[in-house]
Amino acid sequence: MGKIIWINGAFGGGKTQTVGELHRRLPSSFIYDPENFGFWMRKNEPRELFAEDFQDVPLWREVTVAMLSRIADGYSGAILVPMTLTKRDYYNEILGKLRSRGYDVAHVQLVASRETLISRQRSRLDGKNSWAYRQLDRCLKAFGDPHFENKIQTDGLSIPEVAERVAEVCGLTLLPRQKSFIKQKLAEIRTSLGAIRR
Repeated sequence: MGKIIWINGAFGGGKTQTVGELHRRLPSSFIYDPENFGFWMRKNEPRELFAEDFQDVPLWREVTVAMLSRIADGYSGAILVPMTLTKRDYYNEILGKLRSRGYDVAHVQLVASRETLISRQRSRLDGKNSWAYRQLDRCLKAFGDPHFENKIQTDGLSIPEVAERVAEVCGLTLLPRQKSFIKQKLAEIRTSLGAIRR
């Protein structure tokens, strides 16, 4: 049975890059991104059914639980889940159901200051009209809730350092860091490009 590691945080908080680094340094790991099903729903249903946030659609939450259960049942490695989750009810519904079914689920909250998040969003060309920017205050308010456990302050940390903090919290053993600065940056660029929605 696989260990599910949910990496939570605000948009621009470093979830995708952290998961990319963990995946590179965990030979037995798999990335499951629940956003993909949300975008699939939008491509395959009438606009009248669109929700501003697909997490508000019960089907999305049901599929997230079902897919993670299926993967954990058949895969023995670490299942890395980069997904912003701000509503306590949805946290309890998804992670609570998985835990009640006996799955090993770890949750980690990546935390950064508002200034750091805005800077990171700008670096990926998210302006003030972007979805990420508009969710900023909602995320910061929600993540002050101690219910979202295992908080890691990421201001001033490199991606490898954040991944190592996550690994420590989750009891994972990572391969050594990439020694070449250039190769490390290229790997992070590839992760960013892979996250672009087409």
